[in-house]
Amino acid sequence: MDLGSPNTQRGLALVVVALLLVFASVVTARRPRQPVPDRDGYFQRWRDLHGGYDPRTGNPWLRGWLTMSYAIARPLARRGILPDMLTIWSVWLAFAVFVPAAAGGYWPILAGWTLVLSGLGDTLDGAVAALTDRATKWGYVLDSGVDRINDVIYLLAVVSVGAPAWLAVVCGVAFFLLEYLRARAANAGGGEIGAVTLGERANRVILCSASIHFGGVFVDSAELVATLGMAALTGFSIIGLGQLVYAVHRQLAGQPS
Repeated sequence: MDLGSPNTQRGLALVVVALLLVFASVVTARRPRQPVPDRDGYFQRWRDLHGGYDPRTGNPWLRGWLTMSYAIARPLARRGILPDMLTIWSVWLAFAVFVPAAAGGYWPILAGWTLVLSGLGDTLDGAVAALTDRATKWGYVLDSGVDRINDVIYLLAVVSVGAPAWLAVVCGVAFFLLEYLRARAANAGGGEIGAVTLGERANRVILCSASIHFGGVFVDSAELVATLGMAALTGFSIIGLGQLVYAVHRQLAGQPS
């Protein structure tokens, strides 16, 4: 191992930060005063935090994603890990994607799965907050800000495998507009807009992960694979933006100015 190489130095820096995060997670842990609810209780709390959108009767993909999140989040909630610590962990995992992605060869396979863990970590913080009744306005703002930071990191990771930077910019603009529109619609009284578009964040995580992962599977065509994945993500984001514009217009059209 060449300790002088930039990639090795990044890896060592990430290990040091990880140890600090483990220490901080243990020190700040506070066991919940009330028993952690079952899955149905979690869905109920999730519904209350998302404007009444019930995952039990809505999108089956969302229900499955939340069920998986619940299964992982429940032991963390019982241990008392704070939601904000999990939010920070998702950023660490996002940066960790760069080390195997930049190593080339078959290493991007590991990078792709690391990105999935980062995306899942972003869901776990909300799940733990709901299970322990620790959802706060600050946590909501922190989570939203970290989501956008991670989105940028994911795009840069796909570019590091071979996708063109200009396409990443177009893609980023499309889904940033999507998330901005969703936030402005909520501020205008639209409430929670459910997972109704192709540009939802779970789809972005999956496509970015696949673009990196299969760049490691098809090593000789890594640049082509990353470009095709970024193109698909761009198309999904643009279509999703159009879907959200339509949904928001229908929801707000009958409301007073």
